[in-house]
Amino acid sequence: MIRFDTLLLDLDDTLYSPSNGLWEQVRFLIGEYMIQSVGIPPENVDSTRQHYLETYGTTLQGLIRHHAIDPLDYLEYVHPVSLEAYIKPDPVLAAMLSSLPQRKIIFTNSYRKHAERVVDTLGIGKYIDSIVDILALDLDNKPQPIAYTKLLKLAEIKDPVKCLFADDRPANLAPASELGITTVLVSSESLNTGGDYHIQHIHQLDQLIPGLRS
Repeated sequence: MIRFDTLLLDLDDTLYSPSNGLWEQVRFLIGEYMIQSVGIPPENVDSTRQHYLETYGTTLQGLIRHHAIDPLDYLEYVHPVSLEAYIKPDPVLAAMLSSLPQRKIIFTNSYRKHAERVVDTLGIGKYIDSIVDILALDLDNKPQPIAYTKLLKLAEIKDPVKCLFADDRPANLAPASELGITTVLVSSESLNTGGDYHIQHIHQLDQLIPGLRS
């Protein structure tokens, strides 16, 4: 019996390998923005970014709260990366997603333009039913609980128990679990997730998680 009717998929470092260098380039642009546009001293950038990430879930949220930045200006600045230099089409992922009957929704703290470019570069865009990004969430982000309740409303999810959520950050799994969503950590590291499942790579999703197929 098919247990799930909706797959919620994080984007960055979940649908592609975190070791490919893409997110390092985005982090570089974030640091550049913090120095040039916000005026944070270069020697304070790394510690400030890490503090905001741990406290609010994203650097953006910290910059909004403490520096009153323009969110769209930030998002446009940090995402124009040449994706083809870091990620390639993933036919294995495409085949898996095309074969699964569930509705597939990207749930990301990133920017919709970036998300669309990533899924198209991976060759999976036609298998994604919708994208819920940071702007759709009115700048609320994972792991803030309100981001998850907004997601359920936007995606018209009536029964969270029938959802499966895959993300690379353990902190993002806990609020989903509290709503009854089954959670999957996608990470090559051995972590005590507190979630329901742990897979090394997104390709293992349909192999190791029961209830995705009849």
